[in-house]
Amino acid sequence: MNFLAFKSLQALAALSLSLACSASALAQTVVKLTTTLGDIRVELDAEKAPKTVANFIAYVKSGHYNGLIFHRVIENFMIQTGGYTQKLDQRPTKPPIPLESANGLSNVRGSIAMARSGNPDSATSQFFINTVDNPGLDAENARDGRGYAVFGRVIEGMEVVDKIRMVPVAPKNEVFQHLPVTTILITKATVESKK
Repeated sequence: MNFLAFKSLQALAALSLSLACSASALAQTVVKLTTTLGDIRVELDAEKAPKTVANFIAYVKSGHYNGLIFHRVIENFMIQTGGYTQKLDQRPTKPPIPLESANGLSNVRGSIAMARSGNPDSATSQFFINTVDNPGLDAENARDGRGYAVFGRVIEGMEVVDKIRMVPVAPKNEVFQHLPVTTILITKATVESKK
């Protein structure tokens, strides 16, 4: 092997190692959601849901989630947030992202997934945490064959999730059918490195 070929292989190996390390670091990103009922830490899976994780982190870093409410709480289903202020005004979002639901991650208790409309590629900032196993939301089981993209899991604070899921709710209008009677806020969302 000549010197030039050897140097090219060396550079390629270094690049591969660098990419693997950066993907590994991103794959182990943790986001802390500080809520009025306690802290929830979620570990994000950038390896299996890269676009969804990048989108979520961009919203976290921009401060989008700070001051938003849990606006949809269904005890034996999920808790949803990421879109509305205390005055029930919808916060502006970036363009939607493509659905990454066929990634091998399942909507099990404690998993975090993107909310969307009937259009599979419509997720923006809203997300939910599954309070029970919801296999019917997985791509292979979903009625529309597309499902909902899981992109991480709660690693600390399931007791907080359970506190939220148990709060009394009441319908306010067609949009807010499961709105907590007492406001539950995300006061701050921050990106942390995995410990």
